[in-house]
Amino acid sequence: MTIRSAFEIRLSSKSYRRPLPNLRVRRGIKLDLNRWNVTVLVLSCALPVRLGLAQPSPSAPAEVPRSAVPISSSSPGASLPLTSLTAVSVPSGYVLTANDQVAVEVFGEDDLRTTGRLNSEGNLSLPLLGSIKLSGLTLTQAASKLTELYGRDYLVNPKVNLILLGYAKRRFTVLGQVNRPGSFEMPESSPGGIDILEAIAIAGGYTRIAAPERISIRRHSDSGGDQIIKVDGKRVARGSGSVRVESGDTITVGESIF
Repeated sequence: MTIRSAFEIRLSSKSYRRPLPNLRVRRGIKLDLNRWNVTVLVLSCALPVRLGLAQPSPSAPAEVPRSAVPISSSSPGASLPLTSLTAVSVPSGYVLTANDQVAVEVFGEDDLRTTGRLNSEGNLSLPLLGSIKLSGLTLTQAASKLTELYGRDYLVNPKVNLILLGYAKRRFTVLGQVNRPGSFEMPESSPGGIDILEAIAIAGGYTRIAAPERISIRRHSDSGGDQIIKVDGKRVARGSGSVRVESGDTITVGESIF
């Protein structure tokens, strides 16, 4: 069988120096190359179309499998793992208070990751659990409490990690015979309080007429009243005892009596 095309354009026999051998291909189809013509070019372009074969567009981008697309922390809906957050240094036995900033992670449950500050009542809003009071607890106690609450109604053997991201703003006030009386923020490195002499140094030190032996600290107690602590700053400076200033304290340095 010899393939011929209705659009066959015969070439001059002078273009061939000698007859080409006939080739036999699959299914007994015999190609007469002596009569081969430019129809081959037409067929090579038209045949895939007639057979319904789609030619891929060279400009079409290749489809990338979903599993090959990396998911970064900046992707919508992605949560930052606690390992990417910076925790502050926490002294042993530190107790959470209102306005502390914390991060909570339940391992294997990305949707339950939470960062936030405890509100004025010491509560933190958490997925599924709602508002939970964490103030008054150490980090270990708070993590244990959340583990119990998640495991009670929602998860099987949850593992909860809790870290402290930032302390609440703690302030103290120094009045009287100091060079810069006013309200000051507690250093981040000393969330539990600072020494009385450090507090006075932050306020600029004593004035010339100060009476270091006559210092008083007014401290609000949990019972609702105020506690007055008398301090002899001269004795403290000599290493006899130590008094710590806590958040909310008001220090008053007396004046010398001549």
